[in-house]
Amino acid sequence: MERTEKEALVGEVKQRFDRMTSAVFLDFTGLNVAVVTKLRDEFRKAGVEYRVVKNTLVRHAIKHHAWSQKLDDTLVGMTGIAWSYEDPSAAAKVVKAFRKDKEHEKLKIKAGLIEGQILDAAGVENQLATMPGKDELRAMLLATLQAPLTQFVQQLNAPLQNFAYLLKAKEDAAGGAG
Repeated sequence: MERTEKEALVGEVKQRFDRMTSAVFLDFTGLNVAVVTKLRDEFRKAGVEYRVVKNTLVRHAIKHHAWSQKLDDTLVGMTGIAWSYEDPSAAAKVVKAFRKDKEHEKLKIKAGLIEGQILDAAGVENQLATMPGKDELRAMLLATLQAPLTQFVQQLNAPLQNFAYLLKAKEDAAGGAG
């Protein structure tokens, strides 16, 4: 690869790290082409970008970040990087689901990165992958916003409902006495 190509690739990787909400670093040693292609398809469906980049180029791309030193141990051997841009847990969820299949166990999580915090493999699988996704968070927010309104409407209807119960009780009492 020529110097200009390397510089362009470093710029592209730098841009991805600047835009991302999270990244998952993977070791894909031992996986065949069909399995890696299937993994790429799963990432694509989840809106995650996946790329295999030389470790030295990644080091150059992230050197301006404070957390770059913490990734020195991670950027060894074969490394694939999955970047999530909207849903921070998307890449981790795809990897966790993908590894459940026996033939995909060779896929190893090296580390994760979210908001400048480095997570180890267990942290990626147990914390990042279990975070609620963007749609789940929206549903929770909507439910939270609707709850007071629902209670308010119930409070407004309570006097009318109680009055209806009172009339029914009077009617039953009058019907039972006569």
